[in-house]
Amino acid sequence: MGKKRKHSETQTAEPKKKDEAAPERPKRSLFGWKDKEEVQQQTESNTDPPQVFRNKEKVMVTCSRRINYRYRHLMLNMVSLLPHCKKDNKVESRSSKGATLNELIELRGCSSALFFECRKHQDLYLWMARCPNGPSVKFLVNAVHTMEELKLTGNHLKGSRPLLTFSSNFEKDAHWKLLKEMIIQFSDTFFSIIFFQIFGTPKEHRKSKPYHDHVFVFSIADDHIWFRNYQISVPHNESDKMVRGGLDKMTLVEVGPRFCLNPIKIFAGSFGGPTLYENPFYVSPNQIRALEKRQKAGKYAKKVKAKTRRKMHELSNPLEPDEFADMWRE
Repeated sequence: MGKKRKHSETQTAEPKKKDEAAPERPKRSLFGWKDKEEVQQQTESNTDPPQVFRNKEKVMVTCSRRINYRYRHLMLNMVSLLPHCKKDNKVESRSSKGATLNELIELRGCSSALFFECRKHQDLYLWMARCPNGPSVKFLVNAVHTMEELKLTGNHLKGSRPLLTFSSNFEKDAHWKLLKEMIIQFSDTFFSIIFFQIFGTPKEHRKSKPYHDHVFVFSIADDHIWFRNYQISVPHNESDKMVRGGLDKMTLVEVGPRFCLNPIKIFAGSFGGPTLYENPFYVSPNQIRALEKRQKAGKYAKKVKAKTRRKMHELSNPLEPDEFADMWRE
């Protein structure tokens, strides 16, 4: 038998690598050849860090049990207008609703809440609260008109970010300033660090559109906050293209809903706590209905008094006997 060859002899020698590498071929674009330095500079400029959505503010919208159908439709209209909100099941309207709502808000990962509370199937109260530390505001909602009732011609895109406009009266008193900051984003009027975002949709939210095509208008009249929603209508014809900054051709068309908020109290906590502000001009609906009943009861009392006065007048002033009363009797 022949001898086996050594393992080292079977391995072939690898070719030595050349020190000088071949020059890289420049990349070609639609406009010609590019140098390596230009390509590197472009790649460095294009490698920006991706934009990350950091504003995680969410609003939970819910209502109480036995709510009226009209107020429920108003709540659903607000849900459609706020893309950063979450809708939850109905909550029992009791004294312990604050703890229940705070727990639900924490489970849903929200930071603020809009709670529509209906009493006696006819009175609607709106709680606007920052959870779980507060503050919170309680409103009485009047003059409610839903989108279905109004049948207006405005129609904006669902999920677009609204522009928030406020009348100059919001800078008049401290409590109006606080309410304005609760509606927008940030406030340090009464508290050190408080972040509110209820009606203002966060920028770059995954459910919102990156442009504005409607306006939320908050105006103060007779110590009430009036809410309106308008669509920004811009002409789209080629002959009527609007120049940037030309607001003369831009019009506002009301979409709805519309309602009026009467502030009752501002609390330091969430759905309760120390009272920061109390409206001295607030009259509860129960007192208004009681006054109306008294006025109706007063009408009947006036009729009874008029009858007694007539009888007393007849007794005090008797009529003279008529000489022709027995003329036809035989």
